Amino acid sequence: MHVTIKDVAKLAGVSPSTVSRVIADNPKISDATKKNVYKAMDELNYHPNAIARSLANKSTKILGLILPSTEEDIFKNPFFIQVMTGVSHYAQKNGYYILYTYATSEDEELEHLKKLMFSRWVDGIILTTIRKDDKCIQYLKENQYPFVVVGKPESTDGILWVDNDNFHAMYTVVNQLIQKGHRKIGFIGGPHVLNVTMNRLDGYLRAIENSGIQVDEKLIMRKEFTEEGGYEAMKHILAYDHPSAIVTTDDLIAFGALKALREEEIDDISVIGFNNTPLAAYQHPTLSSVDINAEKLGSFAARLLIKHLEKKDDGINSYIIDTKLVERESSEKKK
Repeated sequence: MHVTIKDVAKLAGVSPSTVSRVIADNPKISDATKKNVYKAMDELNYHPNAIARSLANKSTKILGLILPSTEEDIFKNPFFIQVMTGVSHYAQKNGYYILYTYATSEDEELEHLKKLMFSRWVDGIILTTIRKDDKCIQYLKENQYPFVVVGKPESTDGILWVDNDNFHAMYTVVNQLIQKGHRKIGFIGGPHVLNVTMNRLDGYLRAIENSGIQVDEKLIMRKEFTEEGGYEAMKHILAYDHPSAIVTTDDLIAFGALKALREEEIDDISVIGFNNTPLAAYQHPTLSSVDINAEKLGSFAARLLIKHLEKKDDGINSYIIDTKLVERESSEKKK
């Protein structure tokens, strides 16, 4: 059955003209009405592709960047600052500007995305987080709206994306630790719904298994990408055992793990971070960390999207950005 704007209006209990104004993000329409109309559109699987295409043809020279946190929390994680810097530098060189928005959940991210899509504010969207069965990617694809993703989607068909080889990066780190004599290595990652966590966990598991070491599930913890999450996970692991090394999927997690070790006065556990944020060199002890070139990730994401918007596609839909382990004091410990 072909769903029309009248069907949406009937389900939402508003007039068709109100639905049109919601799609155009008319400021005179209340947030409650907009939410109600968006809900009706979702229930009826209504996608105003014609409107989306007409809006896309009216260039604003602005890119929408969606960040997965509150405005306050974003500035606690240097990764997003570095990505934003890379995006901004490339965009401005090419005559584009950035509109930032923040979301604390996937549903809120989808709501913001819809507002950007059906407004005249942006020409395309940059997503900085990918989840399993990601709703935002699905919605953007269904509506044929220009976007790029920082991270590798589960299905890359028809999607612009830029990422590191997270599997290989973590595999290399764990393998190096094993070669140094470590046999009991723990893992602290972010939420399991995030693709980056699963890719790095897969690299950890493969390195452990290929070395003939038994995987201990109790040494594997997944928390939020925060210092508090790393602290809690490290405390939990220490209550169970005393590993010789811990690999993490983010420097903030590693900072929390180091804090827990300092409290327990433990100095014989190596900790490895990811992102090589500036504060890694100022930890006590200093933190070894994988440099993922976050600013370059942002720059190449903007590059892919702008080339697509300007119809200068050259057949390249993705970029893999190199990583490098920056070794400092903590990785030199031996079991």
